[in-house]
Amino acid sequence: MPGDASFSDTVGGDGRARRALILVENLSVPFDRRVWQECTTLRDAGWTVDVICPQGSKRDTEPEAVIDGVRIHRYPLKAATGGPAGYLREYGSALWHTARLARRVGPVDVVHACNPPDLLFLPALLAKRRGARFVFDQHDLVPELYLSRFDRGEDLLHRGVVALERMTYRAADVVLATNESYRDVALRRGGKRPEDVFVVRSAPDTDRFQPVAPEPELKRGKPHLLCYLGVMGPQDGVDYALRALAKLRDEFGRTDWHAVFVGGGDTFDAMVELSRRLGLSEQVQFTGRVPDADLVRYLSTADVCLSPDPRNPLNDVSTMNKVLEYMVMGRPIVSFDLREARVSAGDAAVYAPANDESEFARLVALLMDDPEKRALMGKIGQERINGPLSWRNSQRSLLDAYAAACRHPRSAGSPDQPGRRPHR
Repeated sequence: MPGDASFSDTVGGDGRARRALILVENLSVPFDRRVWQECTTLRDAGWTVDVICPQGSKRDTEPEAVIDGVRIHRYPLKAATGGPAGYLREYGSALWHTARLARRVGPVDVVHACNPPDLLFLPALLAKRRGARFVFDQHDLVPELYLSRFDRGEDLLHRGVVALERMTYRAADVVLATNESYRDVALRRGGKRPEDVFVVRSAPDTDRFQPVAPEPELKRGKPHLLCYLGVMGPQDGVDYALRALAKLRDEFGRTDWHAVFVGGGDTFDAMVELSRRLGLSEQVQFTGRVPDADLVRYLSTADVCLSPDPRNPLNDVSTMNKVLEYMVMGRPIVSFDLREARVSAGDAAVYAPANDESEFARLVALLMDDPEKRALMGKIGQERINGPLSWRNSQRSLLDAYAAACRHPRSAGSPDQPGRRPHR
């Protein structure tokens, strides 16, 4: 069994396996790789695991499924469009479905809520009244996400999301932070005790990401392939990458490359249009979301991978999954100089000053011309992923967090046996 959890941490007072209910709103499961890794880690440690999440559009579409011993309950959800009002409608629907399905699941020992949004503390509070503990898995800093995505400043809605985050911290027995920056926020802004905040870093699935032989035809006749992998939202910097590629062509005279952008999101269509306006349509390919096998083919062939997230309140302190996935595939990275990008990638990346598209382009050209440096950076990245950033370390931290949650005093009025209804 991974980690240091004891038998008493995974078996209740009545001898039954403890039950965990994981709540997710912004991705389906098992498509959400971090959540799925947490599910299987808990399962392997002896927990019974249920998940409530939205249905996917093309995968994870069944309302209910049991996968590898994990029971998943899914609800229909229409993704938000437009401004904050669209998100309020989305989150209200998700909250209603989550509460409905949680009643169907019944009593549990731990409710594990993954944000955004910072609203899932509400069903967690109901479970706490019946003896459950609440583990808050903070995937995003929602106040910073609001500032970075909507550019509306610290308005009334910003004050609202700050208040919701505060209530979530207050309700949580234990907080899972994805990195040290997020842990600092939980201590400073959330007022949590150091012993109640655990860093559980996201890590790529090394079984999913196994390099294969490069396929030169993916380069479309060019010597070099540049690759972007990830979500395409307002804060993700795909527009910065496209403008940097235009500068690579116009300022550095380089046309000896083909670029592929893998992924989808709110701004996908806008990025395709921006590529057209910049005159890049012949050299830039947008694939949308692709199967894992195709993703591995592109990354195995790429010479340089792009992490163009601009510096903003969220990105500077967030761990980017694409950076980790580039590293596990042994690819060199060009990134803007962000605090947590350096923590993750170290010398597996080169760093342009924040939001400097010309310097970003220059560094891409530098790596294109230096295959030995690319190979060394790729090796460094793989060593980091298989060492200090491996999921093995996160497994131990996750199970330690659950053990700490189980040791927390029960809420006043809760039943004597966690996960069991009191007799009336």
